[in-house]
Amino acid sequence: MRLLILAFGLLFTAPAFAQPVESFDQFIANFRSQALAAGIDASVYDAAMGGMTPDPRVPDLVTSQPEFTTPMWEYIEGRVTSSRIERGKAAIARNSDLFASVGQAYGVDPYILGAIWGMETDYGAVLGNDGLIRPIVRSLATLVHQRRTRFREDQIDLIAALQLVQRGPLDAQSLVGSWAGAIGHLQVNPSNVVAHGTDGDGDGRVDLHNSLADALATSARFIRGLGYQPGVDWGMEVVVPEGFDYLLATRTQLRPVSFFAERGVTRVAGRQFADGNLPVFLYAPAGKDGPKFLMTQNYLVLKGYNFSDSYAMSVAHMTDRLKGGGGFVDDWPRGTTFPNLAQRKGIQQALTQLGLYQGAVDGLLGPITQEAYARFQASRGEVADGFLNRGAYEALAAAVQ
Repeated sequence: MRLLILAFGLLFTAPAFAQPVESFDQFIANFRSQALAAGIDASVYDAAMGGMTPDPRVPDLVTSQPEFTTPMWEYIEGRVTSSRIERGKAAIARNSDLFASVGQAYGVDPYILGAIWGMETDYGAVLGNDGLIRPIVRSLATLVHQRRTRFREDQIDLIAALQLVQRGPLDAQSLVGSWAGAIGHLQVNPSNVVAHGTDGDGDGRVDLHNSLADALATSARFIRGLGYQPGVDWGMEVVVPEGFDYLLATRTQLRPVSFFAERGVTRVAGRQFADGNLPVFLYAPAGKDGPKFLMTQNYLVLKGYNFSDSYAMSVAHMTDRLKGGGGFVDDWPRGTTFPNLAQRKGIQQALTQLGLYQGAVDGLLGPITQEAYARFQASRGEVADGFLNRGAYEALAAAVQ
């Protein structure tokens, strides 16, 4: 089960920890000035961080994140299960008035909130699991110590967690969440709790762990802040004709549905496009041989909640299933062989040598790498779908020999 992950990549592997540049005790002492400069009282910092030891479980959890280690279809199918769908329908029905009121107040589809709730904490079921839920100040301190020179986001969230402690009423032991610091039913990271935390039940406090109303209202505000457009779906599955130019499948430019319809793109199962003017982009996560989608801005909002496309696709699909929709029409290319970490870096290195890629050589094969590979495919007269499988590595390795 995918739980409680603050993700910074797309599909297969997470960056390993670097060797810390200082001992944990030195880090606690040295980070104090940074926290105080951000407005944390010295007494709050010392009470929360003094005498702390690192969480030994965190390093292994970072390097085993399923967003990074699982093909998209396996990730989706492992999370959008029939049992989770049925539990979700029942959980939303039990809280129907709350979901309806939050949806009306913030303009966010309540089923999206329900899907995130199910994905993150199995509708709150894991919040009492001490093996998964723990004091987040310690977890975040461990993350910052291990990768302090690389991930500014960790440092921001650690200071935000200390701000939440300083606000009260929770202290460093009772402010609990995931190993990555995310809090409550819908798992919001501390900096976004500081920015968007909302008292949804009117009790005068914001407690995303013990109040579903607070959690739903906070996530709804967060999602609206990411640019969510009320009344717009996340996207739709489509059929792409033979000979289609997949170089048009870029998320950097949204075009009206009519643009794609004029080029032969249709909805699956004979469905009709409702609005030809709706801005969308074509997304083929498994290339020409897998399902394809026209995605709206609201899909990119889901990626703002968690950067992994596998996660965003799972939330999108779960949203539809909670509404009573069915599975994807087209199947995935299940026999695909994928490159390992060294080969993924090799893909990026080769694309760099060919002048097609200017990003980091880190093995994280996101949209920028995919579009660069699509340009390579087009230069060879191939279908430029940008699907980065083992064959992509072999073709690029041969091209730069």
